[in-house]
Amino acid sequence: MQVLTALDATFIYLESEHSPMAIGAVYIIDAKDAPEGFSYKSWHQLVASRLRGSKVFRERLIEVPWAMSFPYWIRDPDFNLKSHLPRKTLAKPGGMDELMQLAAENWSEVLDRSRPLWEMVFVEGLDTIEGVSKGSFALITKVHHAAVDGKAGGEMMSCLMDLSPEIRQLKGKDNWQAEEIPSSWGVITEAWSGAARKALSLPGFVGKTVLSAARVYTDKRLSQLNPPPRILSAPKTIFNQQLSSAKTFWGRNFDFRRIKAIRKAVPGTTINDVVLAICAGGLRHYLLEKDQLPEKQLVAMAPISVRKDTPGDDSGNQVSAMLVGLETHISNPLKRLLNIHANTRRSKVHASAMPASELTDFVPSETLAAAARVYTRTRLGGRHRPFFNVTITNVPGPPVPFYLAGAKIDTVYGMAPILDGLGLLLVVLSYQDKISIGISSCEQIIPSPTRNSWQIA
Repeated sequence: MQVLTALDATFIYLESEHSPMAIGAVYIIDAKDAPEGFSYKSWHQLVASRLRGSKVFRERLIEVPWAMSFPYWIRDPDFNLKSHLPRKTLAKPGGMDELMQLAAENWSEVLDRSRPLWEMVFVEGLDTIEGVSKGSFALITKVHHAAVDGKAGGEMMSCLMDLSPEIRQLKGKDNWQAEEIPSSWGVITEAWSGAARKALSLPGFVGKTVLSAARVYTDKRLSQLNPPPRILSAPKTIFNQQLSSAKTFWGRNFDFRRIKAIRKAVPGTTINDVVLAICAGGLRHYLLEKDQLPEKQLVAMAPISVRKDTPGDDSGNQVSAMLVGLETHISNPLKRLLNIHANTRRSKVHASAMPASELTDFVPSETLAAAARVYTRTRLGGRHRPFFNVTITNVPGPPVPFYLAGAKIDTVYGMAPILDGLGLLLVVLSYQDKISIGISSCEQIIPSPTRNSWQIA
């Protein structure tokens, strides 16, 4: 058994029917790039041969009675691959609207906790998507956020992918062995042991926190920079209200070469700065059309991966976060970009000053579970001033094409969960010469988004 971290467990406690806690993506595979005989069967065979590539595939959740400890992962004794690989045909006319609607419907459903928390839908019948051959395919993937963060989710998928149409064969034996489902007394006993180990590590964490706090006051970089936006300082917007259960999703592509050209034309800026400025321009445009643009700038939360390149370190959440002002009150795009660059610079410095991401590990599991469930079930999220306005997560992808069962992936759009009060999330993915932005929301906030009604500009 392996206990979840506090951060991972929080995604379990926050989950509800109107807020499934899964991350995922839509992968579009052009039929012209698929080998002869590519089908659901070949896809199923590939996944079956790669299960040992990530422990997430065959681990299921065990929850502890009365939340006396954070939940555990065990190797599922009842694992059945077929239940994780459903097959669907896209509704006519088989276009982008139908694909995005199918993805939104899939992501509106909570994953079954009695089995490993992931699913990959094989979709046939993509007939009218611009730039893609008739009869193309798609994958709609979904993995619980308690199991992976954005980077680990990409690593999980990468074990299914190849760098060429040739399907590689994994070396060595699959030594995976199932575990028995533990008794309630067994998990409670393990919980007590874990609490004792955590207590022993507390003095070291306190010392680390004291040193980090001292660094905040002595770091010359911090003294020279204005502080970033504070949590709960963001203005109220139409994105910060209670959710409806029906989710909406859309994806847009941008030419990565143009984004690189903008970065080079504005010295000192980064690709991330340019992407944030593009998102800020889209948010400003959308809110102006709705006559809902606040005078005060919108604030974005941008997750920062702290994952180390350690072999086998492919699960769980290892992230920090920073708050960034998006300068949406500025109409001039260049000035907006320059200001966002300054904002990200100081936000990164402040985000690295304290080990805040570790603090929740010392919150009692019962307290964390109760607080998360009360907050979710009473739906307080849409009733107070927003923690921030929008989440924008940037996941770098490969600059070269990737293949699944010999078929080249044409486009990828990412998705991540939303909550009451935080009803808009933008997932930015780079792949080959494209950058895609996946727009996750709900019918209450952004009803039926389409290429025309939702413009990132």
